[in-house]
Amino acid sequence: MTEQLFRDDAYTHECTANVVEINDRGGILLDRSVFYATSGGQAGDRGVLVIADGTEIPIGLAVYDENKNVVHVPAAEGSAPAVGSEVTARLDWDARHAHMRMHTCMHLLCSVLPYPVTGGSISGNSGRLDFDIPEAVLDKETLTDQLNELITADHPVSDAWITDEELEANPDLVRTMAVKPPMGSGKVRIVKIGQDGEVDLQPCGGTHVRSTGEIGPVLVSKIEKKGRQNRRVRVTLA
Repeated sequence: MTEQLFRDDAYTHECTANVVEINDRGGILLDRSVFYATSGGQAGDRGVLVIADGTEIPIGLAVYDENKNVVHVPAAEGSAPAVGSEVTARLDWDARHAHMRMHTCMHLLCSVLPYPVTGGSISGNSGRLDFDIPEAVLDKETLTDQLNELITADHPVSDAWITDEELEANPDLVRTMAVKPPMGSGKVRIVKIGQDGEVDLQPCGGTHVRSTGEIGPVLVSKIEKKGRQNRRVRVTLA
């Protein structure tokens, strides 16, 4: 399995790696990578692979294959690096950082709206979550103010690891109904906002900023009714 460096440090935006495979669709597999692969509603990273002569291969998306290896998908057809060669994997940092800011903001939205999450996505400078909420009226300005208050409080964001068994014994930690936390490796990553997770605490495999103040101002741009109890809340980075 690809060594996923972003799990240990989401701020690592470049690394050297060895090419281990070019799959039948031209996807490039490395032994290690800083690229986050599309999962959990968060879009995969883009960037470049730089080969020995300085040529850059633009990467339009990172995805997982069936074995949970990170596949770097070239943005266009062209030459591929040789299997066994060394490359430098370099992120489009501005895009990644926007995803980190928004993903952490989505956790704050879970804190403001403590209801089961039925779906969500994060891409570019925006994100949205769908909540299973009984009949209720949500106000964009109120939610915007609540989110920005948590952001300006500059709460620390950290992570810890628990076992699969510990998560199974504490099912209330899981907020998402449609997307289950990554399990099977024997341990699960928990993201904490606040010193002891008092703002938000839930399993998550995504990338996050180190403190809520780094998110910057946000705006709840739209609230949609998608069913009798389904409310979709969209947020953008201001």
